[in-house]
Amino acid sequence: MTQAVEFLNRGGPALWTIAVLSVVTLGLILWKLWRLSLCGAWRRGPAERAVALWRDGRRDEALERLRGRSGLRARVVRTAMQAEREEPGAPAREETARVARAVLMEAGAGLRALDLIATIAPLIGLLGTVLGMIEAFQALQDSGARADPAALAGGIWQALLTTAAGMAVAIPASMALSWFDSVNARLAHDFDDLATRILNPASRGTDA
Repeated sequence: MTQAVEFLNRGGPALWTIAVLSVVTLGLILWKLWRLSLCGAWRRGPAERAVALWRDGRRDEALERLRGRSGLRARVVRTAMQAEREEPGAPAREETARVARAVLMEAGAGLRALDLIATIAPLIGLLGTVLGMIEAFQALQDSGARADPAALAGGIWQALLTTAAGMAVAIPASMALSWFDSVNARLAHDFDDLATRILNPASRGTDA
């Protein structure tokens, strides 16, 4: 613990800030994985089986299969089925689209924070490096002819720590953001596919 504190102190406030961002990034990634798993982001089976029943004309059974399910796809499919029963046509499509947008917004919660961290972490690191370099060259100027190259080099590498740390936080944040975006894109495709097969019985479902 003492060594970690000493290491962070070498980078100054910028390195401490990046350390906090790294903890926040890890927390966001774990929270997103937990939330998406809880919401069934990777489970398409129940919704697919309900749609198959619906297209076979077993509508009551299809709705019963979705009763009590809180998965993302199940919510959109249940909305489409109920809307098609109550107000078929354009009203059903509008209601289904409204719920699908709300579900996608829910699935995308936290992504803006990851995007922000991926953007500002390298900038904070660069700011820390610039400030560290300014301090190092001020020390060089003050020492005049007695300048110690080893001390100057030490000041420079300590200043560069913040840039490296900022990139170390931004890279995994960017990778996680890209993957979560792909999950959302897959969900949007599935919502459209499942709803189309409910609201337009003549259409053919696409394979996952």
